[in-house]
Amino acid sequence: MKILQLCHKPPFPLVDGGCVAIHNITDMLLKSGHEVKVVAIETPKHPVELKSFPVDYLQKTHFESVFVDTTPHLIDALKSLFTASSYHISRFYSKHMVALLTQILSREQFDIIHIESIYMMPYISVVRKQAHAPVVMRMHNIEHEIWERLAQNECNPIKKIMYRINARQLERIERKILHSVDGYLTISAPDYNYFHALYPATQGEVLTFGIDLDNYDEVDDYIPSDKPSIFHLGSMNWSPNVEGIEWFLDEVWPEILKEQPDLTFTIAGHHIPDKFYHRDDRNVVLAGAVPDANAFMLDHDIMVVPLLSGSGIRVKIIEGMALGKVIVTTTVGAQGLDVENGKHLFIADTPEEFVSVINKCVATPDLCSIIGENAREFISVHHNDELIKEQLVNFYQRMLKQ
Repeated sequence: MKILQLCHKPPFPLVDGGCVAIHNITDMLLKSGHEVKVVAIETPKHPVELKSFPVDYLQKTHFESVFVDTTPHLIDALKSLFTASSYHISRFYSKHMVALLTQILSREQFDIIHIESIYMMPYISVVRKQAHAPVVMRMHNIEHEIWERLAQNECNPIKKIMYRINARQLERIERKILHSVDGYLTISAPDYNYFHALYPATQGEVLTFGIDLDNYDEVDDYIPSDKPSIFHLGSMNWSPNVEGIEWFLDEVWPEILKEQPDLTFTIAGHHIPDKFYHRDDRNVVLAGAVPDANAFMLDHDIMVVPLLSGSGIRVKIIEGMALGKVIVTTTVGAQGLDVENGKHLFIADTPEEFVSVINKCVATPDLCSIIGENAREFISVHHNDELIKEQLVNFYQRMLKQ
């Protein structure tokens, strides 16, 4: 098949779970022998850095991009509060992208048009006008759910109102958007159940995130350190990550240090906000962006993902499990993963639960080894990209037959 993949951000560099998930689709299709053309929007938050692309990627995918300035402007944001449209989505519209898509679709024919996330919604009408191929939308999250949870946890009354209005706008869009496509894919079962209830007649399927375990073989050479450490790895320009880490530093970390005064907490990820550097947290290391995520995770022991908001699944949790890391996360963080608490990872939702679990992990390294082995085995069974890419191709073929 020949597939056109439209993306709301460039896949490289692999700075966050969204980029990894986008590339995951491209990689599976290419490995299956299909032809993929990738067209992406680049933004100030996600610029195209060609040096970060694999050498043969640009040639294989005929990659093209258009820069769109998605920088939020207060006046436009305030105006949007009184409309039915979502400012978050309208910021991704560009006449230049419309022109590029029109040009591409007028000269090339595709079997499937694959659209990544509702943020590419403004271009569905262009695709429908220019192409006759089935249109499949991949829903990365239930977007309004993220903003609802942010609103619930927000103390600033003005931000709380704005978050709630944004959530309502996104919910209205999510309730109608799948009428304009032929099929959809979700990354988690809870997300699928939500959209299936809204669109029982639209063809949909859960296509979870899959990985090639051969890329995580470094775990076989890993030697646990005598002095355990905890860490967090994630893009720090994503509001739920910032919210969760602030909560962890305020409510959990001081209590952990009372019993583990020598324990260190390393925070890694792109775009760590300046406010974290102005804090005076003891035994906290701000590593920033790391050149090799796998190497960083292997150098540390216990991975904490204290998410209070979010939707979909957390790619970094799957990658950490593939490396045999012990994960301590919240119910929200584990959402969409069919894991068993205490067997594949640990779930903690209160400061007391986090302190108890982390103390247990530090005191019993043998337990950590068992949990890590269980985690890696879980990923090999439930997130094996060999099975998932076959599922993806079968879904596309059903779209073509219909």
